[in-house]
Amino acid sequence: QEELVESGGGSVQAGGSLRLSCTASRLEIRNYCMGWFRQAPGKEREAVAVIADHGATNYPDSTADRFTISKDNQKNILYLQMNDLKPEDTAVYFCAHGPYDRICSLVASRYNYWGQGTQVTISS
Repeated sequence: QEELVESGGGSVQAGGSLRLSCTASRLEIRNYCMGWFRQAPGKEREAVAVIADHGATNYPDSTADRFTISKDNQKNILYLQMNDLKPEDTAVYFCAHGPYDRICSLVASRYNYWGQGTQVTISS
């Protein structure tokens, strides 16, 4: 059964950093769009970073200068380095596996497989 498992969430103070990992099983990340999304209570799920098969990345304005997505194709692991965290970054963060696209979408509905999520809480 295909599976994505996130880890690395936690609680930090504003200005701190966290690194999330997503390990894929029975799903190859090498040739597909991979993404990180988040969902805060009462809000819609939104993209924070996506990465294409060839390594091109895409970020929304809210995370572009603070978050970095990367992947290790050999280990089949996706990463998200988050710096200068703010209270508004508090959410459950999800890893997602999508289609093959030259430019990966920031739209959640384009992604087919999802992890269970990991909680990130930023205190002021």
